[in-house]
Amino acid sequence: MISLSLVFILQLYNYYGRDLIYFMQSRIINLNKMKLVTFRYKDIAHIGAVIDDTVVLFPQYTQGMIEFLVAGKQAKDEMQKLIENDENRVPLSSINLLAPIPRPGKFLGVGLNYQEHINETKAKKPEYPTIFTKQSTCVIASGDNIHQPMVSEKLDYEGELAFVIGKRCKHVSIENAPQMIAGYTIVNDVTVRDWQSRSPNWTLGKSFDTHGPMGPWIVTSDEIENPHNLNLKTWVDGELRQNDNTQSMIFNCYELVEYLSQVMTLEPGDVISTGTPAGVGVKMKPRGYIKPGQTVKIEIEGIGTLINSVIKEPFEKMANLA
Repeated sequence: MISLSLVFILQLYNYYGRDLIYFMQSRIINLNKMKLVTFRYKDIAHIGAVIDDTVVLFPQYTQGMIEFLVAGKQAKDEMQKLIENDENRVPLSSINLLAPIPRPGKFLGVGLNYQEHINETKAKKPEYPTIFTKQSTCVIASGDNIHQPMVSEKLDYEGELAFVIGKRCKHVSIENAPQMIAGYTIVNDVTVRDWQSRSPNWTLGKSFDTHGPMGPWIVTSDEIENPHNLNLKTWVDGELRQNDNTQSMIFNCYELVEYLSQVMTLEPGDVISTGTPAGVGVKMKPRGYIKPGQTVKIEIEGIGTLINSVIKEPFEKMANLA
């Protein structure tokens, strides 16, 4: 017996003909382009796209994800052809994920961008976005370890939505801002609280090595219907610490592109992390700082999960740099 759904599909085909097939193929291809990854396979770094339980390698872009983003439409067309032809696939289980943008040209953060977080910090609502810099050497991948630094135990988490710039741009309007965003990822804006308070610009407290977990991939902007309506949750060892929605942001992604591009040229691969909701460890009673042996998991609807465990900063790392 033929199911009603099959009858319906056959009726659609009889009416629309090959146009229906082209439409269905285009939807499959868009789904296949959903997750852009940087990864290591057989000791070589690659970029590619996650397709189900496989990864499609893009071998022509040997300089990494930024080179791919700079290439624009040409790169996307080449990627689409590889996906359609079912070429260069390797099992997802055979790779090691790296941060999608291992060394962003700019890694910017936004402070005090959720009202409930402002309330818990007892700060004033900012008239303009509070922008700070995280040094790009802090970036690590999902699965890498966050180091509790030798100089402080006041180590905190901040689960955040981040967007990745896809086009070189300046003086962008809010209306054109979506076209400048290549996609979205997750960032843990790890912060050393006592070092953050040493300077009004927060840079040192935000830039310790390993304190920029990013990933697990970039979800292309065409696959995120509305970046300003995504559930965001953070757990520490299974305890839910943060639970909000990106619609609570005071300055949204498009407004941030407009604001920042008045000052600086934004370039492909620049990462802007959009701020954290309430529930940070420093405002818990007692303090909820993260410690060696604990694991932080951040989940954003439509993107995925970023997971990192905490260890003490290895002494041998300092010795190796001598």
